[in-house]
Amino acid sequence: QLVESGGGLVQVGGSQRLSCSISGRTFSTWTMGWLRQAPGKGREFVAAHIASDRTTYYSDSVKGRFTVSRDNASGRDTLYLQKNSLKSEDTALYYCAARGPEAHSASLYSPEGYDVWGQGTQVTVSS
Repeated sequence: QLVESGGGLVQVGGSQRLSCSISGRTFSTWTMGWLRQAPGKGREFVAAHIASDRTTYYSDSVKGRFTVSRDNASGRDTLYLQKNSLKSEDTALYYCAARGPEAHSASLYSPEGYDVWGQGTQVTVSS
């Protein structure tokens, strides 16, 4: 089960941290991702975290502003997305998603490359 939190209203230029609580099955070896869906648009990739070596990937639109991290050392498994220098175009419903270890036809940059999704948390960036 994936449960997102931390969304809400934030001003342009501000910062915000999203959290995703990971539980219910063995996600420890799975790639975790953040994806988002803006009003009237399809879902798009934001960031991913590779469990095996902690490598991270970002979309060009958030690179340098967002940071994905994962904390599973304290007995609780949580994925984070730290968002800085927020822009109005970052307004979207943000999803936490997990990509299983089996082979996928879709890359981790594609929403179709993820197997388990949370319910999403709304982020609104306002001027």
